[in-house]
Amino acid sequence: MTRYVVGRVSELPPGSVRIVPANNPQGIGVFNVRGTYYALKNVCPHQGGPLCSGPITGTTVAVQEPGAAPSFAWVRDGEIVRCPWHRWEFDITTGRTVFTSRMRVATYRVEVETFRVTTEDGLVVLEA
Repeated sequence: MTRYVVGRVSELPPGSVRIVPANNPQGIGVFNVRGTYYALKNVCPHQGGPLCSGPITGTTVAVQEPGAAPSFAWVRDGEIVRCPWHRWEFDITTGRTVFTSRMRVATYRVEVETFRVTTEDGLVVLEA
């Protein structure tokens, strides 16, 4: 396994991403989510878009309170990356899509690769 120094901890504050040209031509996005580092392959499994170049955001979920009209709530702010090509959303901490639906079409196994990220002596280090 190859190790890459991503940069100093101070250079990757919470809510940020740095794309590292490691392990593949598209690179790997290293994210800081509230002080914890995660890494995703910079390729959207939908159509190959530059996933980690998309906005870091939250997502909406349906809410149904007893006796109230259905509504939506904003959740998981700073934990979701949205592909800039077709707006597919992925959980930065797991690499999984955030959407679910009762409607189904043929499915195929697709995953966004994740990589181990640590800190050493004030540096963020990616293992890929």
